[in-house]
Amino acid sequence: MNNLKLFSEVSLSLKLQSRSEALRFSAFDVERNRMFFVSADNFVYTTNLSSFHDKGAWSKISLPTNVDTIDLEPGDLITSFDYIMEKEALVVGTSNGLLLLHNVESSTTEVVGKVEGGVKCISPSPDGELLGIITGFGQILIMTHDWDLLNETTLEDPTEGFDVNEAFMPDRFEYPLCWRGDGKYFATINNIFSPTPSLKKLKIWERDSGVMHASSEPKAFAGTVLDWMSSGAKIACVYEKKSENECPSIVFFERNGLERSRFSINEEAGAEVKFLKWNCSSDLLAGVVRCENYDTVKIWLFSNNHWYLKQEIRYIKQDEARFMWNPTKPLQLICWTLGGQVTVHNFVWVTAVMQNSTSLVIDGCNIHVTPLSLSLMPPPMYFFSLKFPSPVREMACYRNSKHQLGAFTSDGRLCVVELPAVETWEELEGKEFNVEASSTEMMLGSTLHLLWLDSHTLLSVSHYGFSHSGYFSQSSSHEGALQGFYLQEIELICSEDLVPGLLTFSGWHAKVSKRSSLEELVIGVGPNPASEHSAYLQFAGGKILEYISKLGLSAGSLEQEFQSFSSPCPCMSAVQVSIGGASRPLLFGLDEIGRLHANGGIVCNNCSSFSFYSNLADEVITHLILATKQDLLFVVDIVDICNGELDLKYGNFINVGSTKKEESRSYINIWERGAKIVGVLHGDEAAVILQTTRGNLECIYPRKLVLLSIINSLVQKRFRDALLMVRRHRIDFNVIVDYCGWVAFSQSASEFVRQVNNLSYITEFVCAIRNENIIEKLYKDHVSIPCQEASKGTQVGDPQHCSGDNKVSFVLMAVRKALEDDLPESPARELCILTTLARSEPPLLEDALKRIKTIREMELSGADDQRKGSSPSAEEALKHLSWLADSDAVYEAALGLYDVNLAAIVALNAQRDPKEFLPFLQELERMPILLMQYNIDLRLKRFEKALRHIALAGDGYYDDCMTLMKKNHQLFPLGLQLFTDPSKRMPILEAWGDHLFDEKCFEDAATIYLSCHSLEKALKSYRAYNNWSGVLTVAGLLNMGNDEILRLANELCEELQALGKPGEAAKIALEYCGDVNCGLNLLISARDWEEALRVAFMHGREDLISAVKIASLECASTLVSEYEEGIEKVGKYLARYLAVRQRRLLLAAKLQSEERASSDLDDDTASEASSNFSGMSAYTTGTRRSSAASVSSSATSKARDSRRQRKRGKIRPGSPGEELALVEHLKGMPLTAEAMRELKSLLVVLVMFGEGETACKLQHTAENLQLSQMAAVRLAEDTMSSDIINEHAHTLENYTQKVKSEMGDSEAFSWRIKVFLSQFV
Repeated sequence: MNNLKLFSEVSLSLKLQSRSEALRFSAFDVERNRMFFVSADNFVYTTNLSSFHDKGAWSKISLPTNVDTIDLEPGDLITSFDYIMEKEALVVGTSNGLLLLHNVESSTTEVVGKVEGGVKCISPSPDGELLGIITGFGQILIMTHDWDLLNETTLEDPTEGFDVNEAFMPDRFEYPLCWRGDGKYFATINNIFSPTPSLKKLKIWERDSGVMHASSEPKAFAGTVLDWMSSGAKIACVYEKKSENECPSIVFFERNGLERSRFSINEEAGAEVKFLKWNCSSDLLAGVVRCENYDTVKIWLFSNNHWYLKQEIRYIKQDEARFMWNPTKPLQLICWTLGGQVTVHNFVWVTAVMQNSTSLVIDGCNIHVTPLSLSLMPPPMYFFSLKFPSPVREMACYRNSKHQLGAFTSDGRLCVVELPAVETWEELEGKEFNVEASSTEMMLGSTLHLLWLDSHTLLSVSHYGFSHSGYFSQSSSHEGALQGFYLQEIELICSEDLVPGLLTFSGWHAKVSKRSSLEELVIGVGPNPASEHSAYLQFAGGKILEYISKLGLSAGSLEQEFQSFSSPCPCMSAVQVSIGGASRPLLFGLDEIGRLHANGGIVCNNCSSFSFYSNLADEVITHLILATKQDLLFVVDIVDICNGELDLKYGNFINVGSTKKEESRSYINIWERGAKIVGVLHGDEAAVILQTTRGNLECIYPRKLVLLSIINSLVQKRFRDALLMVRRHRIDFNVIVDYCGWVAFSQSASEFVRQVNNLSYITEFVCAIRNENIIEKLYKDHVSIPCQEASKGTQVGDPQHCSGDNKVSFVLMAVRKALEDDLPESPARELCILTTLARSEPPLLEDALKRIKTIREMELSGADDQRKGSSPSAEEALKHLSWLADSDAVYEAALGLYDVNLAAIVALNAQRDPKEFLPFLQELERMPILLMQYNIDLRLKRFEKALRHIALAGDGYYDDCMTLMKKNHQLFPLGLQLFTDPSKRMPILEAWGDHLFDEKCFEDAATIYLSCHSLEKALKSYRAYNNWSGVLTVAGLLNMGNDEILRLANELCEELQALGKPGEAAKIALEYCGDVNCGLNLLISARDWEEALRVAFMHGREDLISAVKIASLECASTLVSEYEEGIEKVGKYLARYLAVRQRRLLLAAKLQSEERASSDLDDDTASEASSNFSGMSAYTTGTRRSSAASVSSSATSKARDSRRQRKRGKIRPGSPGEELALVEHLKGMPLTAEAMRELKSLLVVLVMFGEGETACKLQHTAENLQLSQMAAVRLAEDTMSSDIINEHAHTLENYTQKVKSEMGDSEAFSWRIKVFLSQFV
């Protein structure tokens, strides 16, 4: 599906020494990129290939050369000529048998040997180690470059009666010898001694031994044409078929001498193939064919078991054209003539698929047309074919309202075809149409580039004055005065009436309306998609100018530079894009080394092919499709190219590894190596067409393009198209609902049902709806922002409801309503409605069974109802429902309707054993209605309904109510509502309280016990959760005596002390027990210093006051020691943290430098030692990249987490978590609110006792601890977020001063007594 386009052609002439001199041989120096030519007069011409690439070289006439002379004896002729890179010299063979080594730099010639019979052929081996020579006596000499003979072999042993010297007379200059690409074998063609002189043999020889490896059968080989492709698969030869009055055939042999395949050159019977040569990549075969009136250079391509003629260049027969391929550039052909004109042809592969997905494949005189949107036919198959008068060299397609094709043929004529609309092409299938050349008064030159400006104007880049362009103008005298390249507009007029729907391939007249000379070489052209009468021209170097055709003027104008490329891009495309709502053209270009240029920069550095996709009706391009040399396919948003977000989203278009999941990858792996993108199918088709190296076509549907097409259909409210694409490509149906939100979809459900109008599709859609947002989860990496912006035009629901739990029920309810309102009644509609009920969450099985029950009642009534025929049978509906839902659930739902007969039918349809369900149903049928409903509710665990039904059954079932409530405690509130009689409510309340007591809800239980006057149980409940005030209050309600209350108070006091609540125990001791000593001691234990001192003074006892004083002083001393120890710990932990942090930063910097040094290595050879080491270090945040370290089971993770929980609070030096553990420990060292309250109370009491100095010291120590802890935490947080630790700034002293100045009057320091602050300022 590719065409070979000639994008650059530069022709220069060698200054020969005389008019009669003719070039004979050529050679190429790969190392210095220079060419050598030798003439029949023994002159050697040397020229650099770079001379053809110099700026302005194309406008010159002569080629800069160096001329040397090889002196030979009179009558001696040069018969072979080649370049030996190892010797940096030319090796020359002569008819007298001399072997000469000619050094071009020193202009010296050395005789290195002489062979008998003369030299017929010299051929160096591809590896440069050996030299193959064929002598005039039919000897094959294999020599080293030191001229040592390795072996000598005779081409053919002559039979008796033949003279060897006569058999190998020098009647021609060349005998062929060609090497296989690896140099292990070489092939020859030679005559055989037989009565039929035209028969020859192809022989394959081993290079080391000189033994014949294989030979072919005697065949009528034409001349000495022979070449072995570099890959070694085929040997190309030519069969002579003059005796059969047919043109020659090119035939291919294998190494074993067996014929593999052949094809005809499709020329006249008298044509001769003079030369054949493979290019360096072995994919193109070029040959010189001599016809009756001209010589032609043909280039063939083999693909999908067919040989295509991709290019033909014609020369005047007198020029006797020759050629050679550039050994390093597979698409550069160098042609030369005997008269010394050298032309460098540069080709590029361009896709044969046009923007409208129609392929136009050039094959000689034919263009094979295939609309890929109708039929995906791989070449050489085609839909229909257009046959032109001669092989097609260049073509252009006009893709607007008219489908027009312009083609320039190798004989210099222009042909025009107007095609009908693609929709009418079915009648053209399998046909071939002969296209007539357009009539013109003047020749059009040799056209290099061709494009349409509008439906009646072509723009061409043509040249005049070359040897092959001279062939075009040899019948015209006017064009003979033109020289060089010209930009010309060709106006087309059709003399025939155009009939819509039919091909128009004749009656066209062409004339050059505008012509202007070019000062620079044009290597690419492209029409301006945004404007007619405008085109873009790319000049050598990548400069791009816009050409604008001016009405009424004799020539168009080249405007300012437009988005130039940084290097020449032979493959160039101009497309129309929309950025920010504004349309503009955007140029893409692919250079020879695989760099894709666009928007003034390089999009991709390893691109192998690319195409464009549009999901819009106006053909505005929305996505770039590119394949890389790593065989990865990317779908790139045009917006990302214009916004410069390629590296972020596409990772420089390389495979960064397999760590990502399949769904989140931004590329597709192309399964066959070397496959290229040839085209796309736009719009809803959303397909990318690939062609493999074998030639067959593969059509893939990238998930991203498919989703974009679906979303585009949803935005345009084309629900049927969206649903069909979802089904075809197996996309999750939830996309249809989730993209615009299920609230908005529910509002459009009626339109959805009307458009789809297929109940099977709707049923399939209903069954797929789930309570999750697929766009945000499964397809979040494929749906791009532009498409989401496009959805703003739709009616989108509230986003906070779009992922709610009610999505399924809400959507299915809307679909069900639409089915009932918009579609006529039918069995299929009823089944679809049952599906919406069964698939709701939770399933609405009872509603579904009610509908089935209605159908069953209608069937039993036997009435001739019109609805009877519009509904399925009850049995069919039940089977459908049982298929959608669990049969047990359907059976239970039938029971829930309290319809025993329906339940029996459901059980039978579910194929249940009647012995299992029939006795139960019969028993239910014999019960009273309320008891039947009660038993059914119990079976279905609908306990609230069961309680209501049994409560209505009468007082005789009150015990059953109590039993039901005790087994299902959630029924107690309902029971209190159902029973209003106090005599029935009290047992319910007491049972509820017992349940709460058993559940250890003591406070609620006590309240309920009080409401039912069960005071003993209320007392027990209050005591169970240590509510001493409640206990003593209920004791008063029970009218307990003083002794009982005192005993109870002592017990409560002891219990509170045991629970660590000395403050509350002190209240009981003072208020109920009257024990002042015990109460005071408890207040001191609770560190309620002010209250203890108040009680001591209240009772006026000096011993108590003294006890308070002594305890307060001891507590102050203890706190001072603890606070000083805390300050020391803060400093120690902070110092350790800073050391660990500094070491981590140093090691991280070292690892980063090592990774940066190794990042230049190839992915396959880079060592992973540093990355693995980073996972082992306790001071780095890296992770191991090996699979063994990256995979862990959930059980291992849980065990590790549990160990961390047990070891929390411990700091292990050198462990990976030491740094964070130190910070967490520092954060856990502040003064608590309770400690601050106790500290302030202690300071006040010390002041009351006149211990100001002790109080001052205590406050100062506590303040230092609090400041140090806060400063250490802030310092640690600052250094964790920084990669640098400043030894002077990051100190505890500096941060302590900062915290002191910032937090001095904050709430955290409100415990301090201000009288002591002034002493430490």
